[in-house]
Amino acid sequence: MSGLLEEQRTLGTNRLPGEGRRACIIGAPCGFGASIAGVDLGPRAMRVAGLRQRVAGLGYEVRDKGDLRMDCPTEPPPAGEKLRYLNEIKDACVQLASEVRQALEAGELPIVLGGDHSIAIGSVAGVASFYRGRQEPVGLIWFDAHADMNTPETTPSGNIHGMPLAVLLGYGTPELTGIEGFSPKLDPRFCAHIGARDVDPGERELIRKLGLRFFTMREIDERGMSACVDEAIHIASQAPAGYHVTLDVDALDPGDAPGSGTVVRGGLTYREAHLAMEKIAEAGGALSLEVVEINTALDINNRTAELGVELILSALGKSIL
Repeated sequence: MSGLLEEQRTLGTNRLPGEGRRACIIGAPCGFGASIAGVDLGPRAMRVAGLRQRVAGLGYEVRDKGDLRMDCPTEPPPAGEKLRYLNEIKDACVQLASEVRQALEAGELPIVLGGDHSIAIGSVAGVASFYRGRQEPVGLIWFDAHADMNTPETTPSGNIHGMPLAVLLGYGTPELTGIEGFSPKLDPRFCAHIGARDVDPGERELIRKLGLRFFTMREIDERGMSACVDEAIHIASQAPAGYHVTLDVDALDPGDAPGSGTVVRGGLTYREAHLAMEKIAEAGGALSLEVVEINTALDINNRTAELGVELILSALGKSIL
């Protein structure tokens, strides 16, 4: 029986899923890794959608640490730059790694709000650093339409939000791979990627080289989300510490999540996304949660931010009954 369900049945169905647990909200309004303005306001949009109050409604004791301070660059990067805004992204990720590590040291579950997906370099670094002190490797479940496994040598755009998973696996510039003083942060045996439908040639080569488990949209169509998520949880749960969960909203179909700057048709449905998060909650192994790439300039009536909050709640144990 899964961890959360077993606990609820043992202690009674009236117990709230977050009772006795603490959560820490950390905003990382970094938009330097993306090419379209508006993603830096994602954390604010999720707060407007009532994230703190709704997480508290599940029984969690919630602390909101606010947003990281982001220094704006004085000049745009030169044309053809392969690591656009590297220094600004590095500074943001160094800050975020420290904040996430401190939250874990305080016994809190970090809930990270992006910003673009480059911030995962910092959030995962913080989680991995904390558990490295306990000699416990960390796993990962990564929801995304894109592989996010480009390197400076393979990137077609120079946007670092297309590189974070490669960085965390030890591939990329030392300024990013070396955050928290060690690299790689993850073992590919404990990592699963869900929802890919747009992969670059260089990324495909690195995926095959590492043997990283990708559940593409075709496999999800053929096998169903339930089977794929169960397998992904099994893979990530092999890590002794548990696993980090990161969700790029472009993993979802644009019809349900229009507020993304990198939309690709044919993504996860509303219910498939909730099912995935509900199963993660039931499994009970998530160490930290992250939602990124909500672009307020492209959203419609805050729909995508609202959905991001709903999915966080499902991952924290909210259920239909």
